Amino acid sequence: MTFLSQSLYSLLKCAAVCGVALTMLPAQAQDAPKPETHGINASNMDPAVKPGDNFYLYCNGDWITRTALPADRARLSVFSALDDVANKNTAAIIEEAAKSTAAAGSSQRKIADLYNSYMDEAAIDAKGLSPLEPRLKAIAAIGNKKELAFALGETLRSDVDALNNTNFHTSHLFGLWVAPGFNDSEHYAPYLLQGGVQLPDREYYLADNEHMKEVRTKYQAHISAMLKLAGFTDTDARAERIVALEHAIAEKHLSLADNDDIHKANNNWTQSDFPAKAPGLDWAEYFRGAGLSKQPSFIVWQPTAFAGESALVESTSLETWKDWLAYHTIEESAPYLSKPFSDERYAFFGGVLQGTTQQRPRWQRGVVVVNRFLGDDVGQLYAQRYFPPEAKAQADAMVANIIAVYHKRIAALSWMDPKTKAEAQAKLDTLYVGIGYPEKWIDYSAYEVKAGDIFGNVWRGNLFEYHRQLARLGKPVDRHEWSMTPQTVNAVNLPLQNALNFPAAILQPPFFDPKAPAAANYGAIGTVIGHEISHTFDTEGSAFDAKGQVRNWWTPADLAHFDEATAKLAAQYDAYMPFPDLHVNGKQTLAENIADVSGLAASFDGYHASLAGKTPPMQDGFTGDQQFFIAFGQDYASKTRDAAQRQQVMVDSHSPAQFRADTVRNIDAWYSAFDVQPGQTLYLAPADRVRIW
Repeated sequence: MTFLSQSLYSLLKCAAVCGVALTMLPAQAQDAPKPETHGINASNMDPAVKPGDNFYLYCNGDWITRTALPADRARLSVFSALDDVANKNTAAIIEEAAKSTAAAGSSQRKIADLYNSYMDEAAIDAKGLSPLEPRLKAIAAIGNKKELAFALGETLRSDVDALNNTNFHTSHLFGLWVAPGFNDSEHYAPYLLQGGVQLPDREYYLADNEHMKEVRTKYQAHISAMLKLAGFTDTDARAERIVALEHAIAEKHLSLADNDDIHKANNNWTQSDFPAKAPGLDWAEYFRGAGLSKQPSFIVWQPTAFAGESALVESTSLETWKDWLAYHTIEESAPYLSKPFSDERYAFFGGVLQGTTQQRPRWQRGVVVVNRFLGDDVGQLYAQRYFPPEAKAQADAMVANIIAVYHKRIAALSWMDPKTKAEAQAKLDTLYVGIGYPEKWIDYSAYEVKAGDIFGNVWRGNLFEYHRQLARLGKPVDRHEWSMTPQTVNAVNLPLQNALNFPAAILQPPFFDPKAPAAANYGAIGTVIGHEISHTFDTEGSAFDAKGQVRNWWTPADLAHFDEATAKLAAQYDAYMPFPDLHVNGKQTLAENIADVSGLAASFDGYHASLAGKTPPMQDGFTGDQQFFIAFGQDYASKTRDAAQRQQVMVDSHSPAQFRADTVRNIDAWYSAFDVQPGQTLYLAPADRVRIW
């Protein structure tokens, strides 16, 4: 369920392999269940709705009715409520550092200087465009396509994650991801991914409906406005050419659904392969600009996109590429420039794409900046202060219990060959589960933070992370490495490491409450845990073996059965229509939907195992089984603006919240718990219920 930040304004994407799902903006608030509730929140429910007709509204209907979206929020949810709590706790840590007299170069001083440099709006406004002018002058001085290739290479950053879809469609021409190799999972390898577009997904450029046409018109106007703020002339014509170029790039991109085939992504190219397989770009200069001239080979995720984008470098005029490069440089820098730039960026990415009319408070945006560049330094303090050992011990026990359930469920599968079962069991045996916080922390000593220099701090921060990633290439893999900070409200499955992370910030009420009945904890956080474990065996995770290597460990018959069951689930989700003109993409969301179904089933078994034969307590008149399913449904309480909902359906690997809550229709125990009968909307005949693991 990964919610790693792309920017302050764009909707986050979650991992197709790595996440439980609910996309959301950071730090969004809702009236979350009060801590003293200690279990399900009956006041959020709508008893007038039959569970078998709309389980999502049954669990959350009253909350949805009484909740209004603030002007600065595209979405409110349980996850965003926890984000607010985590951000307030993080802000307290940051503000303490900001008021301290810590020594220069210390972690506290860096936290203070980074945060204060962002919060000093007057100083930022006084500088205007001046921090960016040297970059724009360098772009203007590009004299030929060879120099262009070098400049494009200089922009390469480690800002993508192929399996987590993090900033997947990077605004740079291509994106770099450093991770364990597909074919050598013991060492870190470089992955190159398609990029070059600013809008959330290729469909924003290619879809022919009126909504997307309007978005593109406003996007072109936004580009023109940004260029005008930066002092460019003839900005309307420049913007038109930039949009046309990005449209051409988008045509070369693979769709999100097509990106999920790991085997098609496993393409090893040597340096000499690039000019032959993707002619048009001067690759020697590109890699020189990127500092990668000595890297012998890369894994190219989308070969057709690389061939297409490289050809566009050759066929498109130099001036258009220079305008494209200047615009993306301005756009990326806008949050750290004077108010006109920041406001114009927000107006499009927050207003047009998300439907909000007001930016979040600056302190919240400042917390995001510090978490982005010094997240582990803040995380160490966060874990010490907000995650007690007893909470970690209880979460560890839940994870062990649900993993044991998976062992039993796999052993009991009638359709799976013993050889395939042994491989699946081996993945569980070697699965690393990190609870609360990592075993090692990032060393930021090489990252220079200067007081009063937010633009430089961000620029150096991106370069620090890029060089940190490059330094790992060819080195042994740390399978216990974390991909997020303790203060992140999220959870993640890392298939190349065969590992899970559950940060401290998600291990709190209403997801995890040591004082709550087992039914509520297993229904809430237990299903998240089960979801992440299930990713080990979803359509992507199943391509990796126990060591994180891409290897087919399935018999043909087992794989055929698995494909048949997952196709059935994809068809189920294809039928969901959040808008009359837009349906959920069952293939695009398949991995997450598999994890929802399987995680829910496994956590239910884990809940019953935890009872050890005892009768669970009632709460508000609900049985233990009913509490379990209601807690699951309340995980997905969400209220979303239409623009943000449309964006999620089009670019996210997770289904919208209401359809995730309705996953219960595939679980036999839900029918008996709520006496769901034929004729009710969610009813599925036993033969039509999807059972995978």
